This record gives sequence, C-alpha cells and structure tokens, in this order.
Amino acid sequence: MSSEELPAERREITVRRAPKYVPFLILGALLGVGAAAVAAFSVPPNPSFDAGAVFGFFMVAFAAAGAILGAVVALVLDRRSIKRQERAVVEPVPDSEPDTDSQP
Repeated sequence: MSSEELPAERREITVRRAPKYVPFLILGALLGVGAAAVAAFSVPPNPSFDAGAVFGFFMVAFAAAGAILGAVVALVLDRRSIKRQERAVVEPVPDSEPDTDSQP
C-alpha cells in the first residue's frame, strides 16, 4: 500500500428484498375486473338492467376491492422482508482507469 492510498472505508448496510407496491395494486385491480366480469355475465339477465351497466358498476367496486387486497398482500410481504433482512459490509471499489473527461 503506497502512502497516497487511504484505507478503504468500510460500512455496514442492511439488505432486504422489499416488494414494489404498484404491481400488487395493478394485479389486484385486474383480478377485481375479472371477478366483476364473472359476476356480471354469469347471472341470468335482468330486463331492467343492461349487462354492460351491471359490469361497469361491479368493475368499479371489485377493482377497488382488488387493489386494496393487493396492497394488503404487499404490506404483509414487506413485513416479512423486514424479518428476513441481512447485514452486509461494503467498501468502495476504486476505478480501474481514471476519468479523462475532466481534463482540458
């Protein structure tokens, strides 16, 4: 080790695999839309309501409920990832080649 090199700074970090919430919300909403389609078109038709109107009403309600359930699942998985977190020690790695862009 030459006199110009400083010892590498070592830090301890926490590593965990946390879920992304947006895909869970989208998947829950899509499953809700699918459940709304099944609920709206599997029952015998009612002459006072159009099947499309029934599907639209159910779609809003079931998509919201599916998004909420997706968020709950993501929160549960996030809590589980906190329990399974690990500690790691890291240190910076020097560049193999110096940057030449900053020189005139």
